[in-house]
Amino acid sequence: MEEYANTAHSEKLLKKMNLLKLALILSMLGNRCCQSQTKKKMENKNPLMCNPESGICEMPTGKTSPIDGSLTKSNKKPIKIIYYTDPICSSCWAIEPQLRKLKLEYGTNMEVEYRMGGLLPNWSYNSGGISKPADVAHHWDEVSVYYDMPIDGDVWLEDPLPSSYPPSIAFKAAQMQDNEKAILFLREIREMVFLQKKNIAKWPHLEMAASKVGLDIVKFKSDYEGKAKELFEEDLKLGKELGVRGFPTLFFTDTMGNNEKVYGSKPYSTFENALLKLVPTATKTAYDNTWRSLFSKYHSLTAKEFSELMGIPRNESEKYLDDLTTNGHIEKLTTKNGSIWTLKNTNR
Repeated sequence: MEEYANTAHSEKLLKKMNLLKLALILSMLGNRCCQSQTKKKMENKNPLMCNPESGICEMPTGKTSPIDGSLTKSNKKPIKIIYYTDPICSSCWAIEPQLRKLKLEYGTNMEVEYRMGGLLPNWSYNSGGISKPADVAHHWDEVSVYYDMPIDGDVWLEDPLPSSYPPSIAFKAAQMQDNEKAILFLREIREMVFLQKKNIAKWPHLEMAASKVGLDIVKFKSDYEGKAKELFEEDLKLGKELGVRGFPTLFFTDTMGNNEKVYGSKPYSTFENALLKLVPTATKTAYDNTWRSLFSKYHSLTAKEFSELMGIPRNESEKYLDDLTTNGHIEKLTTKNGSIWTLKNTNR
């Protein structure tokens, strides 16, 4: 009986071990399957299908690589930020409140160098759930709500862009004249595409934006058709060298070449901490956060931007702006996914 009991126990133990082995094999196969599916999903990334949770508009074939600090280090101020973006990047539009505040608080410690990344070369691909312009419309409406920044996706239904290269080249042309005006120009064409549903790949819209921010239109057109294309290609080349694989990507670098990277739409504290990690002694500038001062500096503000810059709760900022509108101080442009307020009769 004892021998039988031992045999039965051994058989049970063997059976249990075999089940464990089977479970392990199935687990390994499952992991391989998941890895394959993940890899496939990674390969199918579409740059226009921005991920609201990560805050990234990611390139399909991008890869990360170590940053060469010598390519990004500052020569003028303690910190240099190389900001890789694109005129139609919705996640880049989402960080406007944070970036504007960072400039106000730490502008004396940093310089920002804008670079274009080439988000949409053309429509020759089919991946990531987007194969045609109309597919972008609903996605933009969704991320608008997530980011709490007004974006009307109907431009992709009414007058879709064939590429983001023309407005990117136009930005480089503006940059050739005046860096500050170029930043205003970028803001202007973003408002055009995100709120006014204008196809900013078309010359008349680019010309209108350039005129509004005070650029020399004759030179702007000449540079747009000439040297600006080369500068845009240089941006794309440097982006590859730096391992840029999505937007927004911001490289914070000090004068010694030490660097920090902020990838995607993140809270203000993330950008601030990246700067302070490199320059712990940097101090905030106490800026005037009254509504008149803010609109004098930026001219157009969304409710989220106003909330961030003025330091008031988001649920109060819109009422504050509406009261200013009622009193005739500012104007309001309303879209189906939010509003933007501007000073009356004000050029950039």
